[in-house]
Amino acid sequence: MLTHQQSAQLFERAKRTIPGGVNSPVRAFKSVGGTPVFMKQGDGAYLIDADGNRYIDYIGSWGPFILGHSHPRVVAAIEKTLKHVGTSFGAPTELEIELAELVSSLMPSMQMVRMVNSGTEATMSAIRVARGFTGREKIIKFEGCYHGHGDSFLIKAGSGALTLGVPDSPGVTKGTAQDTLNADYNDIESVKRLVREYPNQIAAIIIEPIGGNMGVVPARKEFLVELRELCTKENIVLIFDEVMTGFRVALGGAQSIYGVMPDLTTLGKIIGGGLPVGCYGGRRDIMQRVAPAGDIYQAGTLSGNPLAMSAGIETLRLLVEENPYPDLEKKAEFLEQGFRENMRELGVNYCLKKQGSMMCLFFTEQDVVDFKTATSSNTKHYAAYFHAMLERGVYLAPAQYEAMFFSIRHGEKELEHTIRANREALELTLKRELQKA
Repeated sequence: MLTHQQSAQLFERAKRTIPGGVNSPVRAFKSVGGTPVFMKQGDGAYLIDADGNRYIDYIGSWGPFILGHSHPRVVAAIEKTLKHVGTSFGAPTELEIELAELVSSLMPSMQMVRMVNSGTEATMSAIRVARGFTGREKIIKFEGCYHGHGDSFLIKAGSGALTLGVPDSPGVTKGTAQDTLNADYNDIESVKRLVREYPNQIAAIIIEPIGGNMGVVPARKEFLVELRELCTKENIVLIFDEVMTGFRVALGGAQSIYGVMPDLTTLGKIIGGGLPVGCYGGRRDIMQRVAPAGDIYQAGTLSGNPLAMSAGIETLRLLVEENPYPDLEKKAEFLEQGFRENMRELGVNYCLKKQGSMMCLFFTEQDVVDFKTATSSNTKHYAAYFHAMLERGVYLAPAQYEAMFFSIRHGEKELEHTIRANREALELTLKRELQKA
């Protein structure tokens, strides 16, 4: 039985000065219950908590660590920059150009790139640029897709498919909500209805081409193809939010898998190598409108800082040199087969989705294709499963609607341990539910 005495003490201490004791809500374990685990160290495929417990990590800082924690070359790049360059100047450096050139070469749709400090900054900026470029105000987003905590994105659907959105958080104004329309993921007709209802008013459609914030829900290719055609026809800026999937599912991101080119793309996570970085970019004619080249303002004091740029450059160089994606796909298949065999033997038919080195086990027998089907998952079962896995040294996301991420450092030993833990955790979860019944 693992003990978490130090984590419990740290949590109580944190709550006195940090709202809810955490600096990002999902970390508080409210979706699964219990006390959050405070981490002390990351090492390859593992995390070590404040009590010295060791876990196989399937969060990877929510996506960035495709190379595992503390990759020697990335650490060396950061140390070299810290020692010989500095942390931040508020002035341009060559490192910014190098990372922008790398990103642009690997994602040809991103003809020009602007560095920012987070995925949220990237998506907020992309929306502003799309509005400025088109002269329109409304945007369409999809239920279940998360694009950061910008006001325009914290909007839930109204009572009907054609109803304007309503604020999903206090502090988001009704005026902001009225400019955000919600469509159904993987349902092109829901998008077309909105476009007809608000002709020549929609500036942008933003989408995660592989949903990673309602679990893992890949878009259907025909859906993205039709979305691209619709945006071209209606002069709407199509934005792919690849903050999570960029360089994670493929070297060229999800857009390279689908063969669908957006007008703008937002990136984050992996391009910072574990440090806070985001960027947005796309068609040259759109990006030339961004200040100081153009009239659409966006700025950031720490944008493009040398530490983050060097970590991102080294990470992308490693991905180019080593091309780990075929091996990551084999690992995903191994995990998937192991999980499915466990479910078959236990007589359950939960929905398992994967894409590259992202995977999610939904506690529902429905095929998960959108937000509605994702939320059919039994979150109480997931909470029990999460704690059973944690007790067995496997650290999953403390919420059902998040992805499992794994890295090049997850080897056969770690994957086999995870499959054994999955079997035991599922069995324990099912027994508890039968006892309650």
